Parts: sequence; C-alpha cells; structure tokens
Amino acid sequence: MIYWLFLLMAIVTEVIGTLSMKYASETGSIYGHIIMYFMITLSYILLSVSIKRVALGVAYALWEGIGVLLITISSVMIFGEDISLAKASGLAILLLGIVLIKSGMQKKGNNAVKSSSSLMDKDEYHATA
Repeated sequence: MIYWLFLLMAIVTEVIGTLSMKYASETGSIYGHIIMYFMITLSYILLSVSIKRVALGVAYALWEGIGVLLITISSVMIFGEDISLAKASGLAILLLGIVLIKSGMQKKGNNAVKSSSSLMDKDEYHATA
C-alpha cells in the first residue's frame, strides 16, 4: 500500500513540476525553473521507489496517464488553455485506458503467478535431471 502512495506522490510532483515549467516559460521567473527541476527530480525518485512493488508497466502508465489528465485539466483552469472536442475525447479514452490497466492487474496470490512459478520449478527440475 505504501508503494501506491509513493506512486501518487510521484504523479502529484510531476504535475507540479510540469505546471511550474509553463509558469516559468510565461513569466521568466527563476523560481518556476527551480520548482520545476526539484519537482520533476523528486517525481522520478518517487516513481523509482514505487516500482519496487508496483509493476513497472502499470506504474509508468498510471504516472504518465494520470499526469497528462491532471496537467491538461490544470492548464485549462490555471492558464486558460482551450480544450477542443478532440482533446476531450482523447482524455476520455486515456481515462478508460487507465481504468483498464488498473483493473487488469494480477494479485500476488493469483493462479497465473502460481502457474509461472510452477513452470520455473519444472524447468529447474529438468535442468538438474
């Protein structure tokens, strides 16, 4: 459970870092760049911690997918960017993909995991026979 919190924090820091990049590019503020560098670095560190227990493909897909969704919504609200029907449709499809990826995860005690470990045991048996 703690690793999912690390992933959530990685997503939040990525969003803050990316929004800081936009802020820095519009204002020329050095503080925006400092926040951007710090938050994006922290985001990668937190992501690397989260993948100790969360599958890499799932963690990265959620990190990027939810990040894009939140960055787009935030940029519309904070910076007044436009959102077209095509962009809104793409975000809806992205959200559906996130839900499908999350729902497709296997639990550790699942039969598929047990089957693959049984196959490894058989391979080891054949290797020694």
